[in-house]
Amino acid sequence: MTTTPSLQPTATATPTEQQPTRSLQQWLDVIGASHPVAIDMGLDRVKEVVTRIPGHLVMSCPVITVAGTNGKGSTCAMLEAVLMQSGYKTGVYTSPHLVQFEERCRLFEEHVTPEQLCQAFEVVERARVLDGQAISLTYFEFTTLAILWLLQQAKLDVVILEVGLGGRLDAVNVIDTDCAIITSVDIDHTEFLGTTREAIGFEKAGIMRQGKPVIVSDPVPPQSVVDHATAIGADTWLLGRDFNVSGDKQQWGWAGRGRRYSGLAYPALRGANQLLNAAGVLAALEALRPQLPVSAQSIRAGLSLVELPGRFQIVPGEPTLVLDVAHNPHAAATLTANLDAMGYYPGTHAVFGCMADKDVAKMLATVGPLVDHWYFTDLPLPRALGSAQLQALAQATAETQKASALCFTSPQLALDAAVAKASPTDRIIVFGSFFTVGGVLTKGIPRLEAKHLKA
Repeated sequence: MTTTPSLQPTATATPTEQQPTRSLQQWLDVIGASHPVAIDMGLDRVKEVVTRIPGHLVMSCPVITVAGTNGKGSTCAMLEAVLMQSGYKTGVYTSPHLVQFEERCRLFEEHVTPEQLCQAFEVVERARVLDGQAISLTYFEFTTLAILWLLQQAKLDVVILEVGLGGRLDAVNVIDTDCAIITSVDIDHTEFLGTTREAIGFEKAGIMRQGKPVIVSDPVPPQSVVDHATAIGADTWLLGRDFNVSGDKQQWGWAGRGRRYSGLAYPALRGANQLLNAAGVLAALEALRPQLPVSAQSIRAGLSLVELPGRFQIVPGEPTLVLDVAHNPHAAATLTANLDAMGYYPGTHAVFGCMADKDVAKMLATVGPLVDHWYFTDLPLPRALGSAQLQALAQATAETQKASALCFTSPQLALDAAVAKASPTDRIIVFGSFFTVGGVLTKGIPRLEAKHLKA
């Protein structure tokens, strides 16, 4: 494994006044309290700060930007795995994190260090308050610029960026992409992106650039995505037109513009939806072949070795544990299909915590028919629904009324209760938010043991 590089600021970034040394958590606390709202759509403030940062965050290598409602993180992970197998020095930015903030940036497959992040935060802070003219940035905007600076400094062969919300007005979009990928498009974040797939698709299409490839791995994309690509003259790759997938229970194949792969093992990431994500990854790699050629062996190895916590992650044990960050109705439907494909379990216990801006009733109704016992949990965020509110929604939802329901103050306490009640042959699913899954991973991946094994 390549060692994570030590990044040094340029001479022009040296502060004129020595600032008190802050820890990573102190920085995050300050950044989180520095802007009046958590989400403030628009790029004007971000672009102004970029002009003040030495080098203006211009990347010297190809950039792949990934947007979509679901599947972004998996797509980024598969791209990283294949490109690393090809010998390229990769840098990846994803959000949010599960347990530690450092998870948001990987250089050469290794998380950056707190020291590197603090250094980057200092660079952004100096740019933000240059010559006494302070520009207010949200937590996401500030931290995104810092991580982009780390990526710029690291002398990489390729940069992979995951959009946080939408695309057109997301802070990641200050970087011009060499290849855009749009995964699934569905209803989420309606207060910011619109209430229809067409409106949301238009926002995600904003990451496209004229003359550059855009890979659309949604099998039925909104027309707004296709129309915008045509309007700006992007090189559009559509699933079902420019690339296709086929397969059986043992293997799958991919065919694109003049190239095909057959006899591929299914991606190591579980779930039927991962095949669509993998198809988009192969299309992107084919579109970028002149700049980043990869071999068939690298593709096979990368897809077989890729890892990403919390994406239909099945943890063997008694009972079986399933971790999934599904946090909207579309992802809940995928989770339900994947759970159904697991086969028969005598009992299913669900630990669930969710944000207030989600269509919780629809999520509960979708997964509800498979769940025998609910364990609703509070989450450490003001915008999260309380466990009692979730319980009330479940009692009002026909598909969840017959299941038992309890409330807890944390995901870990909810999981402990589920383990205490579950039989060895049952399964426990933890889902609803990154914070729900992250709340049971603070001490590592739980390894569950049946009661009779502890006796």
